[in-house]
Amino acid sequence: MPELPEVETVRRELEPWLVGRQILTARRVDAPPGPKYANLEKAAGQTVLSVDRRGKFLVLPLDSGDELVIHLGMTGIISPNKPVNHIRVRLELDGEGDTQLYFRDVRRFGRFLVAPNGDHSSLPTLFHMGPEPLSDDFTVRALAVGLDSGTAIKTRLHSQRPVAGLGNIYIDEALWVTRIHPLTVSRRISMKKVRALRDAIQDILAKSIDAQGTTLMDYRTVNGRPGSYIGELNAYGRAGQPCRRCKTVLQRIVVGQRSTHFCPRCQKRLT
Repeated sequence: MPELPEVETVRRELEPWLVGRQILTARRVDAPPGPKYANLEKAAGQTVLSVDRRGKFLVLPLDSGDELVIHLGMTGIISPNKPVNHIRVRLELDGEGDTQLYFRDVRRFGRFLVAPNGDHSSLPTLFHMGPEPLSDDFTVRALAVGLDSGTAIKTRLHSQRPVAGLGNIYIDEALWVTRIHPLTVSRRISMKKVRALRDAIQDILAKSIDAQGTTLMDYRTVNGRPGSYIGELNAYGRAGQPCRRCKTVLQRIVVGQRSTHFCPRCQKRLT
């Protein structure tokens, strides 16, 4: 699933192309009516004011007071080039150059909808989202408060409440860097570890953004390129391979129905 670095890469590529352009038509293609595409047609006739990001969501304020909210789900790709199949949304834009925007989503977990500006009550994950990890709001204290929970730290970070934008890949990476076992109860993390975790999250995300994210299977930038951060991964997807720190074989477990990768020697579970 595209996480913050991948969505931020898409945002940066969309911004100079979309800002100031009017959406002439907004249509579902092979996508059923429902909350994932709610009020999409209302985008027609509106001008894109900016291309913003909140966690894993793209948020495009429109000139009428609405906003176009996009979530790539697990397999969503946005492109001006018409895909062969699995097209869910097509936007027609005014102006010169590329005038079509397509949303391709093989597994149909994505969202592409219009809501009143700032009203995220119909999107609970977005509504309850914690601070942006690369903002000044993401302090050690804020992370400690967000981790004050009796759930496993992997599950708690997935909730988006302690910090926005993390998913399987970057949670596993940050926990490996800080030697935290993914099943450790989050409120048992020491302040020293909280500080290290905050710093690791910021460092990993910044480096992945520079590499345009991580492509495992589906993710591509708007320009059709894969992200190149995959070679930097220390934990995610490396079960059965030696830990780059201690050479112990990395393991895979399931935490909250999600594949989780860690080093059983470096990342001791607190008992």
